[in-house]
Amino acid sequence: MEITDLNQMDPRVLKATSVKADPTAPPTAEPQALKITAASSNPRMFTLPWEKPLATWPEDLLANLPRGISRHVVRFVRVGDEVYAMKEITRNVAEREYELLRRLEKLELPTVEPIAVVTGRHNRDGEPLEAILVTKHLKFSLPYRALFARNLRPDTAERLIDALAVLMVRLHLAGFYWGDVSLSNVLFLRDADAFSAFLVDAETGDLHVRLTEGQREYDIDLARTNIIGELMDLSSGSLLPSEVDEVEVGNRLVDRYHSLWSALTDVDSFSPDEMWKIEKRVNKLNELGFDVDELEMNTTPDGNRVLVRPRVVDAGYASRKLLRLTGLDVQENQAKRLLNDLDAYRASTWRQGEDMEIVATDWMREVFEPTVRMIPAEYRSQIEPAQFFHEVLTHRWFLAEQAGHDVPMDEAVESYIASVLPKYKIDDSVMDAINADADSGVIDDEATYDTVGSVGSADDDGYNPEDDPDAAVWSH
Repeated sequence: MEITDLNQMDPRVLKATSVKADPTAPPTAEPQALKITAASSNPRMFTLPWEKPLATWPEDLLANLPRGISRHVVRFVRVGDEVYAMKEITRNVAEREYELLRRLEKLELPTVEPIAVVTGRHNRDGEPLEAILVTKHLKFSLPYRALFARNLRPDTAERLIDALAVLMVRLHLAGFYWGDVSLSNVLFLRDADAFSAFLVDAETGDLHVRLTEGQREYDIDLARTNIIGELMDLSSGSLLPSEVDEVEVGNRLVDRYHSLWSALTDVDSFSPDEMWKIEKRVNKLNELGFDVDELEMNTTPDGNRVLVRPRVVDAGYASRKLLRLTGLDVQENQAKRLLNDLDAYRASTWRQGEDMEIVATDWMREVFEPTVRMIPAEYRSQIEPAQFFHEVLTHRWFLAEQAGHDVPMDEAVESYIASVLPKYKIDDSVMDAINADADSGVIDDEATYDTVGSVGSADDDGYNPEDDPDAAVWSH
């Protein structure tokens, strides 16, 4: 694809990384010496057995975490105090995906964090090995198959789809064309009673100045098709509740995406005496979790109508507010729940007229911190503190409803730990089955990468920007 105008790109994107992959270049030979380009200063990176194929790395380096289905060998590796996801792929693809993930990270989009790209790998006989893309394991996250391996609510599929719709809208607003949308290319974090979705695989993606309707609709249609197939696969393995209609869930993604895109981008028309509706529109966007940076307002030639278009800056309205008040960095719906509890604490202590930052400090010391300190040690890697707090509050409400009176927080925590928290553990046999299933899709055929990087060509994903007269394309 052709570079149209670099000046239109966000400066953060242009300066994201020193790696400049050329997706149109033919595959190149591996460097003769090991080369690690890293966004991390972890010195233990250099002590790893890069001279061995990733599938043969010793067990004592590996973290036993559920893996999603991938065409490549993927392993979770302990590197000092961190856990990194390692993916073995060809050099051109590894460099391109690392570069793209760095750019998406600079735009503060929900993706896994790129750590390094490792090239120039050779075994002890001097034979070249594939490159490795290194990303940071997204703590507390799970691939969709691991979620369905647990006894979850029947509406879990719908909640995952809602999270994926939000992710797609955020990426599309930033000009990211995915090219391979599926549940397999996403990691999910619990977010109060919902989920948050994070892009984990950007191999087929591309970053543009802006996306056309044709690009967006292709992504949506592909997502619908892939999701229906993935849910049918779950159903065949008896992992999907029988009442879930796979096609209906796939259609839900399309509906949710279009509804959210419309709420964020449509131009509203008001009469001059209806300006209060502008505040209503902004409040609606805030409730959806999005901040408004600017409002573009124009009058019609006759002066009888005011046209208003919001410029949405990003999601995270509630989470940024909670971070400012408490220092807690949590997901959006978790932040809403914690802010509600903070408001309730403020009212119950008759401190409505007091500075919110001071009240928040006391709430952290008297309510939040004592609660999350009760998380048993063996579960601290299984559940986020904010999610634990949210679920304890929900559990406390049910206990109070059953008892007919308020239940002390300590009692609610103990009951929750005994009756609910054990569901977070994945049985070892189930974990082995998930990872064996993930490995079953691994291929070792470099020919499959010949067209990767030419995203948008009809040969590799079906969408051809040359057929789209509105396409404003930029390729890196």
